[in-house]
Amino acid sequence: MIRPQSFRKNEETATNNLYQKSLDGIEPDEMIRRAQKEFDTLSEALGEAGVNVYVFDEQVPYETPDALFPNNWISTHENGTVGLYPMYATNRRTERREDIIVQLEHEGGFNIQNIIDFTEFETHNRFLEGTGSMVLDRVHRKAYAAISPRTDETALLHFCEEFDYEPVAFSALQSAAGDRLPIYHTNVMMSIGSGFCAICLESIDDEEEREAIHNELKGDGLEVIPLTETQIEKFAGNMLELQGQEGLIIAMSSSAFNALDSEQIDALQRFGSIVHSDLTTIETCGGGSARCMIAEIHLPKA
Repeated sequence: MIRPQSFRKNEETATNNLYQKSLDGIEPDEMIRRAQKEFDTLSEALGEAGVNVYVFDEQVPYETPDALFPNNWISTHENGTVGLYPMYATNRRTERREDIIVQLEHEGGFNIQNIIDFTEFETHNRFLEGTGSMVLDRVHRKAYAAISPRTDETALLHFCEEFDYEPVAFSALQSAAGDRLPIYHTNVMMSIGSGFCAICLESIDDEEEREAIHNELKGDGLEVIPLTETQIEKFAGNMLELQGQEGLIIAMSSSAFNALDSEQIDALQRFGSIVHSDLTTIETCGGGSARCMIAEIHLPKA
């Protein structure tokens, strides 16, 4: 996790992240203070729940307002491979940091065998923003991806070829000003754990495609927990399963938790303990939530 120092509503990402909104009347320093408090509360809650959390500070100079969303530029894998990803916004590309990879290896004790760099796609205006663009079913080796300006199908296929995943591409839309527009990141509308998938199927307008995605998930033995479009607007789809010391944890924001009904909460709690905290400032201005703030570590120990 990356502790923010220059957080604000990123004007470069707001063009197609329709979840970003302005908090008028709040001074920049106060905005950052609120975001830091929310960040600290979530990272501490995860630590108290038994999750091993590595926190890095945003890099000087502080010119990366979305630095607290590291899952868009890096992914790590069980075979010791690290993936680096092409980013849509130019002011996000400096978020990619070699020093973090070095620290994970030399101070964290993780075994990094290989780095696969997809960032050349930026020169072709094709983007694939890590585990924001892709929701990975690491058990069944499938990469679910809602195609959008941030998620290019050619780049997705290249990732799948390199990492031996099966691509599952589809269209997911949201209502805005009377139109149906692409949801910017797949991880806003779905989350896959080891035994479940929480997904907003109603955002997939094409009936055949919706049924195909549902059947794909059910066919792999996942319990499908349906979410509504109203719920994913509260970031209910932006949750992440993590390993705690005493079992699995499902991390989400308080906004997401409060948007779920009792049946959905009961279903999730069959797979892990829910940890949630308030992320109002980060969600409102950043357009991302708990899952976006966490780049999970799957690397083996050296």
